[in-house]
Amino acid sequence: MIGTAVSKNGVLIRLTEERWFHIVENHDEIAGLSDEILLTIEDPDFIVKGWIDELLAVRKINSKYLIVVYKEFEDDGFIVTAFITKKLDKVLRRGVIWQKK
Repeated sequence: MIGTAVSKNGVLIRLTEERWFHIVENHDEIAGLSDEILLTIEDPDFIVKGWIDELLAVRKINSKYLIVVYKEFEDDGFIVTAFITKKLDKVLRRGVIWQKK
């Protein structure tokens, strides 16, 4: 286990070694950002609708945005993947569920 974070819905979200390996293997710009990924779950700027039963936590980092894709169940959840983008509008078009005030 790399770490855990509590989502805005109060669900414990896990970042496993297997998922972390997948993330850094496919998105090398994220290497070293495991704490930022967990912080994005706990303190996002936006939560956006994902694919099927996924949620996207969005947090600004410098001039870009860290997107963390995760799944929540009743009492548990896990991070699927994460990536960095400049195209916030494209992500938000999926449908904002929650926004930081």
